[in-house]
Amino acid sequence: MSKSQKFLLYDQPNQMEPLLPSEHRLGALLERAHDLIRKADRLSGWCPAGALPGVRTLLRSMNSYYSNRIEGQHTLPLEIEQALHNDYAQDADKARRQRLALAHMATEAQLEARWSQWNSGQVWSAQTLCDIHQDLFARLPQADRLLQNTVGGERQVMRPGFLRNEEVSVGRHAAPAAHALSQFLSRWTTVYSGVRRGELQLVAMAAAHHRLAWIHPFLDGNGRVVRLHSHLVLGHMGLTNGLWSPLRGFARTHDAYYASLAAADEPRAGDLDGRGNLTESGLIRWIDYVLGVCLDQVDFMATSLSLDSMKNRMAACLAYEEQVVKQGVRAESLRGLHYLFASQTELDRADFKVMLGLGDRLATAQVSALLKRGLLESDTPHGKLRLGVPQHALRFYFPNLWPEAEGQA
Repeated sequence: MSKSQKFLLYDQPNQMEPLLPSEHRLGALLERAHDLIRKADRLSGWCPAGALPGVRTLLRSMNSYYSNRIEGQHTLPLEIEQALHNDYAQDADKARRQRLALAHMATEAQLEARWSQWNSGQVWSAQTLCDIHQDLFARLPQADRLLQNTVGGERQVMRPGFLRNEEVSVGRHAAPAAHALSQFLSRWTTVYSGVRRGELQLVAMAAAHHRLAWIHPFLDGNGRVVRLHSHLVLGHMGLTNGLWSPLRGFARTHDAYYASLAAADEPRAGDLDGRGNLTESGLIRWIDYVLGVCLDQVDFMATSLSLDSMKNRMAACLAYEEQVVKQGVRAESLRGLHYLFASQTELDRADFKVMLGLGDRLATAQVSALLKRGLLESDTPHGKLRLGVPQHALRFYFPNLWPEAEGQA
């Protein structure tokens, strides 16, 4: 940013008003938020926290893929799967993106482990934003944290967890002055942490997503931190249980995501556009977009987790395994696998083998085949069994959930 532009910088927190739409324009948004809470509660009630860990692990992998994709850091699902087994690409840039995907998964898991323990003040604190940035990027080697901008001919290294100390522009938007960041973040925290009502909290989550991106508190990595924070807020509200996230929806409506963000950056368009410095109509359209994405993701996962249709999809997967893959998996496994899905629990190996209706020798071989193909998981060689959801089963178990990953493994 040139010296002639510096006087244009925002340096007062009231310049990012409105932080929420005015009360008389909230009606339709609160109705959508009410529908989202009702549907999300139904889904999380059926599948409580801690159940189906294999599904949740898969979804973290999917979220990391979509987060990379939103940022133009494309990583193939198979490359993420390989990185999980410590198999990195020879190409340096691909390996960097693999490490970034795994870092995103690890940070998401950390947030999910804490979101039921934190109070509202912690969730909305500036320190938590810095902690997310620190947790995500400190996992990467220094070479992966080199920034594109240069100082004295040398590329800067990102400092995980530190607010920026220089001015930046993003597209047409000149972010607030670096010296005023603490004031902007303090105002952001005060307003959004003070929202208590359920439906209004969802409106606040969406509004806060934009305003945090607008503040742009870090030199790099802001988009990932903003989306992870929204994931944290939704989880803290008890709405996701790790079973859905708006990240998939943001990536699959990539153009609308960025267009809606940019539209909410605009200044107020006259007396009918609210009373703040920024456009209220743009903020409302952004919030409506976010709530729509969330509703779509909840509806999709509710359909995907239907008990009756899952049994048919599992049967199709087992038929393919038996007739095409031919690595020992048999159709008789259906009853045991569907029970693990429906009960959302683990089973002793002996109990699982009884469900197969095979002799002990064949049942033991079947468990081994299912473990090898990832359709079962266990922590120890003789431990309890739980449902596995490997990428190669995606097109059967959860068709269209992650189309880019279907049939790759």
